[in-house]
Amino acid sequence: MEVIIFAILSIMTLGGGVMVVVDRNLFHGALWLLISLFGVGGLFVMLAAPFLAAVQVLVYMGAIVILIIFAIMLTRGVMGMRETSNPRWPVGIAVAVVAFVIVAAVLKLAGDNGLFSVASPTIALDPSSDYWKFTVANLGKSLVDPGQYALPFELASLLLTGAMIGAIVIAREDILG
Repeated sequence: MEVIIFAILSIMTLGGGVMVVVDRNLFHGALWLLISLFGVGGLFVMLAAPFLAAVQVLVYMGAIVILIIFAIMLTRGVMGMRETSNPRWPVGIAVAVVAFVIVAAVLKLAGDNGLFSVASPTIALDPSSDYWKFTVANLGKSLVDPGQYALPFELASLLLTGAMIGAIVIAREDILG
């Protein structure tokens, strides 16, 4: 049963990703991205990572994709967007294949040299330990410790801040222009 669910989620993830690139309608591409991210969230659930699944659903599906859809809907009429075709799509496919091969080779070499290892969490579960006291040093450790979640939250907040600034700039130009 797990193999069937994994296959379905993998097809959703990969198929949605391919359709994001292939579909010429920008709005439909955003919806395909939503399906792809849902598949990734399901894969996180299968990997017994409920926190990452929740972040995937709440942050990426619930915030980023919805923000993209709003941006598409609000700017489509303003920018006079129309469907166009790119005659150089074979070059894009060739560059994507070459980039994939390079990334796969680098990851394979790094894995063979032992650069990827699963680090055990360094969090002390004892609430009376010094780790749970708020100090600047402990905050710094939580930002770079692979067993902590502060860094992903900070990156997501930076991404959302940039998206909101972009939406404000686009809306401001629409109002002023």
